[in-house]
Formats: sequence, structure tokens, C-alpha cells
Amino acid sequence: MAIAPSPSSIDAEVEALLARSNALGADPRVTNYAGGNTSVKLPGVDPATGEPVTLLYIKGSGGDLGTLTRPGLAVLNLDRILASRGRYRSDKARDFVGVAHEDEMFPLLEGHCCFGPQTAAPSIDTASHAFIPARHVDHVHPDAIIAFATAADGERLTRECFGGEVAWIPWQRPGFELAMMMEAAYLEGGVGVKGMVLGGHGLSAWADTSGDCQRTTLDIIARAERFIAERGRPEPFGPVVPGRQPLPRAERRRIAADLAPFIRGLCSTDRHVVGHFDDSGVVLDFMAREKAPALSRKGTSCPDHFLRTKIRPLFLDVPVTQSPPVGAQPAAPSLADASAAYPTIAARLRELFAEYRDEYAAYYARHATPDSPPMRGADPAIVLAPGVGMFSLGAGAQTARVAGEFYVNAINVMRGAEALSTYEPIPESEKFRVEYWSLEEAKLRRLPPPKPLTGKVALVTGAASGIGRAIAERFAAEGAAVVIADLDAAGAAKAADEFGGRDRATGLLVDVGDENAVDEALRFACL
Repeated sequence: MAIAPSPSSIDAEVEALLARSNALGADPRVTNYAGGNTSVKLPGVDPATGEPVTLLYIKGSGGDLGTLTRPGLAVLNLDRILASRGRYRSDKARDFVGVAHEDEMFPLLEGHCCFGPQTAAPSIDTASHAFIPARHVDHVHPDAIIAFATAADGERLTRECFGGEVAWIPWQRPGFELAMMMEAAYLEGGVGVKGMVLGGHGLSAWADTSGDCQRTTLDIIARAERFIAERGRPEPFGPVVPGRQPLPRAERRRIAADLAPFIRGLCSTDRHVVGHFDDSGVVLDFMAREKAPALSRKGTSCPDHFLRTKIRPLFLDVPVTQSPPVGAQPAAPSLADASAAYPTIAARLRELFAEYRDEYAAYYARHATPDSPPMRGADPAIVLAPGVGMFSLGAGAQTARVAGEFYVNAINVMRGAEALSTYEPIPESEKFRVEYWSLEEAKLRRLPPPKPLTGKVALVTGAASGIGRAIAERFAAEGAAVVIADLDAAGAAKAADEFGGRDRATGLLVDVGDENAVDEALRFACL
């Protein structure tokens, strides 16, 4: 019988993996929410046979690197994963002939390679980590690297920036085929290769220790950032277009609050959604530039991006400079109020929204096959209003916020690609293969069902204590995004934290005896 490895040494390695994961996931320039994977290969003993085995510890499907804990790791028998390569191409009886059938491999990994009781489902990227012999492997989605990965001549740029230290892998949807391509490149490159730029996708890097792996990942990203800064053209999005410049902050936020219910209503055609607003400098500058409309139509590229943001955003192409008539707006702006106060903008948004839905339905029809999942909805997830800001929509406050964060990543990617070359995301057909992938559909089915008030927003006054607090707590428990308004600002903030934090509830100081304060509270809730 084999001697079991020391539990303390295994625990130390796993803790190092978690610390590395949390550090990488804390920086949105390195990877986005729930994106990327980290792994370590460790010795173990099969309790049924007493024989030694090598185990792969990897971030589970849907987990977030920044908040990863031990229950979020999947543990698999590495030897069985490596042995499964023989099933991929050589089993004539079952017609495994390569990429056309690669989805049949994942159930083998998930159903027959897991080791012991599982608290997390294995990731689609599991084979990519298993087939790289290095002990520690990172896979992340850095903005600077995806700029290379989506540039028209990304392979040349990768070679110029990194020489032979970082390999180039042409676009391939994550899965078994990509893992085989990465293994071949690793073996061909030899010991001098430290990582790989995955075309249209991201970065993989590795090392023998957790610390070295993290340093290698961050060093590759830093080198890409320096290359873009030193070699890139200064205004990759072109000049500012008159009429699309950012409005003064107070004005744009007032307009955004007026338009938010109208936009949210349009984007709730298929299901109720919650909105999030972003008027950061990155967003405002992008929308003001000459190339923004054309680049936005190209959509995003990294699979994690367009799964969150849809294939492309809706770009408002009329100036948002019309202020509502003085005295015409009641305290609580509504869809009808926005239509009356901003008739040109509202009419154009309706037209663009109808066009977006028609185009999305046509996109689905072009690429759907008889076994494709049903269309999940044709409403946009991102609405860009030049001069004002970005509205991101989702089933809940977190989903909406994260969608916006992903589009900021996409803007950074487009800037880098355009600075060095031309932004060329993966083909539309490949985007569909990821968006309506059976394995992604299975991931969605694992999500808990929505609560009764998911997609709703509640504003509760006097909610820091007593009956108001109980009402707000019930709304939050039923899935609503809740604004906890009260004269006791500290009590409102404390209640919001206890109800789940910023993606469930937010506290707000409000004096309901002050008409202007109530008006501002309603605008705050709209945003």
C-alpha cells in the first residue's frame, strides 16, 4: 500500500492555490468575475485500492477566482483524464473523430474522472489544465492579452512582444480540442515556453510553484501592457465626435435617471430585468469617439464577455442633449414621462430596440441547429448612450453590474487591439457556438430558480428599523433589489449589509418630509 502524502503539505498547497486565485481575481484587468481557472496537481491515494494517484484541484464551473474558497474547487483523478485522450480519436466504434464530437468527452470527465465527494462541478477548461504537465496552471482573461488575441495580426504581435516565451494558439472554443492543441504547443515549445495566448480568448501560464505561477502570469500581462503603451497609436478610437462629448456630471445623471425606467422597460420585454448605470471616464470616452459605433457592432470576443453582454450592445445614435421642460417632470420619472420629456430620444430608442430584437432573432436563426437550446431572449444587455453613460441590464442587480463590468473589459480590449492593429473578434458563427453551447446550457440549468421578485426594484422608506426594515428584508429575501431609505443613514447601511450587500440592497439617507430629498431618492432608485 502506498504511503499517503502528508495532509498538512496538501493543505498548504491548496491554500496557496486559493491565495493565488483570490489575488488574480481581485484585479479586473487580470480576469473578470467568474472568469478564468487556476489549478494544481497534487499526489493522493485512491482509498479503494490504496494505490497512489495524482489529483487535479481546479476552480469549479461558474466559480469566481476573487472569492474562491475550498468548496469551490473540483478534484479529479488526473491519470484518468490523461487516459481519456485515447477515447477522443481512436474509439472507432463510437466514432470519436475529433472536434465534431468533442462535447461527448466532457461527460466522461465529469462523470468518471472526479475524485471523491464533489462540492463543485468541473469546469469546461479542465482538460486544458490537465494536459499541461506543469504542476500549477493559470488561465485568465486579461484585457491586454485579449487585445493581442483579437488583433487581426495577433500571432505576429505575440511573437514580437514575447519572442519564443509565449506561444500562439489560434481560436478554438474551450474544450477537449483546445486542450489537445495546447498540449501539442507545450511539447513543441519546450522548457522556454512560459505561457500561451489563446486566440480570441485569453492567457494560460504555468510554473512549478504557486508563487512562480502567479509571477509568470502577472509578468506576461505586464509585458503586454508595456508593449501596447510603447507601440500603440495614441488615439485608437479616433477623434471625439461633436454632440457625443460627456455632458456635465449633474446633467448626465439627471438625464440617466429619467431614461433608466424607459430603457429598463424596453429591455424587460422577455423577462423583468434590473439596471445598472456606469458613467466612468472609460465608458464616456469610448462612446464619444468616431470608431465607437462600428466597433460596438463588432461585439465582444472573449467567450465570457459575450455570454454576459450579448453579441453586441445597443448604441444610441442621436445626441442626448434635450433637457426636460422646467416643471414638466413629476418627482418619480416613468416611462410616459421620459417619452414626453425626451420624445426624439425615446422614439429612436424604440426604433433601435425593435431593430436589435429583429437582428438578434435573425442571428439565432442563421446559426441554430435542430439540437440548439431555445433562444433565451432578444433584449439587449448593454445600452450605450453617448454623453450620458452605459446602462447594463440583468436578472438581478449583480448580473446587471457584472455585465457592465464585462463591457468595460471589452472596451479596454478594443482599445488595445486598435492601438496595435485592427480589432477582429471571432466570427459570429463561433460566438453562437459558445452562447448556445450545450455545456453552457447545462451550466445555466445548474443555477437556482429565480425568486418571485427577481428583476424587481423596491424602495422602502423608514427601512432601517421596525416594520420598514421587516418589509425591506422580505423584499430582499424574495429576490428584489432594495433601496433602504431612512433618516438613520448608518442604520440603513447596516441593514443593507445584513440583507446581502450592494447586489441585494443599498442604504440611502432620506428625509421623507423633504420633497426634493424624496425626488432624489427616486432618481437614485432608478439608477
